[in-house]
Amino acid sequence: MSAVVLLRSGPSDLTVDLSIPHVLLVVDQFPKALGGGERIVLKLAALLPRYGFRVSILTFAAHPESSALVAPPCPIYVLPLTRTYDLTAFKAAFALRRFIREQRIVIVQTFFESSDIWAGFVTRSLTSAKLIWSRRDMGILRTGKHHRAYRLMAGLPHAVFAVSNLVRQHGIEVDGIEASRVQTIYNGLDLADWMAGSGTRLPGECLITTAGNIRHVKGHDVFVRAAALVVQQFPDATFSIAGEVLEPAYYEELQALVQKLGLSGRFRFAGGVSDLRGHLSRADVFVLPSRSEGFSNAIVEAMAAGLPVVATDVGGNAEAVSDGVTGFIVPSEDPAALAAAILSLTVDPERAKAMGAAGRELAALQFTTEAMMSRTTQAYRNLLEGRPPFPAG
Repeated sequence: MSAVVLLRSGPSDLTVDLSIPHVLLVVDQFPKALGGGERIVLKLAALLPRYGFRVSILTFAAHPESSALVAPPCPIYVLPLTRTYDLTAFKAAFALRRFIREQRIVIVQTFFESSDIWAGFVTRSLTSAKLIWSRRDMGILRTGKHHRAYRLMAGLPHAVFAVSNLVRQHGIEVDGIEASRVQTIYNGLDLADWMAGSGTRLPGECLITTAGNIRHVKGHDVFVRAAALVVQQFPDATFSIAGEVLEPAYYEELQALVQKLGLSGRFRFAGGVSDLRGHLSRADVFVLPSRSEGFSNAIVEAMAAGLPVVATDVGGNAEAVSDGVTGFIVPSEDPAALAAAILSLTVDPERAKAMGAAGRELAALQFTTEAMMSRTTQAYRNLLEGRPPFPAG
């Protein structure tokens, strides 16, 4: 019989107050190398108690070495689920219903496809909890059955949090979700954590960096090709990629490309860095060459670190980067355009510094933790009090 099992307990010094509204965050899995979505789940779990909510996390799978399991901010439960349409899934549905009722959960917020569709359907069909979908991308990981399911279940969630305006529009136009139930809530940062640089730049070096787990969708090969063009005109440039290897075959292709283009002495794969702020503080320019994005945490982190940003025109990138003010937006799959934008910053360091300063100011205005949590928890309260999640005006 399927059952929800406590995988990791939360902070031991917290007592459970049953009068506090209980929120369940449901995420498909916690892999060994966490992505932006999993990190936001953990961040919400850490912050929600400050705003008057109790929180638990439920996942369908967790890698034993996942950093999510190290000192988690709240209890993490696992409900093993490999398929969402067999007898095991049917039994798991009633286990989830029992868990939601026993834990007095009043809001279920889901992340990614299986959580949205399967856990969302169970929540609405078998419980009285309010359901919120968190839409974080443009459907890059969906299969055909996912596309059909999202359209069929467009009326399922009480509210949908979109990570960018473009993702919001995708949910309305492609998935058929009613516009009044979808709101953009940008990822937020604690800017105080990013103000002071801790890295040391080498004299005369100009470091151009990117951050993102190594996957084809992140466009690192385009970055490598652009780097080869940059060094032809700016020989002092060096380059780095910070991120875990999620696609080994693609990583091998990147290494071969670096060697083929004669960049071996100028290009470094930094791996998964534990101190991203320190890594960014050693850089002069941040690049995001992605083929697809919802809304990039890395862009906001680079802006908070005071770096000018060159990003491709996909997803919500253009909502974060003010073209010509805090950096540049360039076409995807275009190494020449990417290189030209990088060069315009490397040859004019004063302009680069001014753009970095403008980016930090923009991050402080639009992409703070306070703004993210205020919008999130206000929607929670509206739903619990029987009001529309996002009142007009």
